[in-house]
Amino acid sequence: MEIDKLIRIASDVREKAYAPYSKFQVGAALRTPSGQIYAGANIENISLGLTICAERVCVGSAVAAGEKDFEMIAIVADSEIPVVPCGACRQVLAEFSPSLKIVSTTLSGVAAEFRLDELLPKPKQGIL
Repeated sequence: MEIDKLIRIASDVREKAYAPYSKFQVGAALRTPSGQIYAGANIENISLGLTICAERVCVGSAVAAGEKDFEMIAIVADSEIPVVPCGACRQVLAEFSPSLKIVSTTLSGVAAEFRLDELLPKPKQGIL
């Protein structure tokens, strides 16, 4: 199943996260309509505001490869409940795919599914 593949990729890349300050490793895998998958892990910085979330790492890799349309993202974190993308990640994802399907899971297998437009309604309201 495609969701299982995305979760596995996100879980594997999570192990490569650079999280020396929080120790909170996150992995993500982003799938495009063409079937390409872009993986990313969070990259922390001592200046917290410069930290890059796993979701935005995926988007950067996809855009660098010429992809600008996304179907689904899987996120894996070692948390009690599935995490959702932060506000900055929601806005970046919405730039390309406002109704993106999000599957988030914990290391223990607790999973949740969302649509981005449920988490960030009207992302471009007020834009000319």
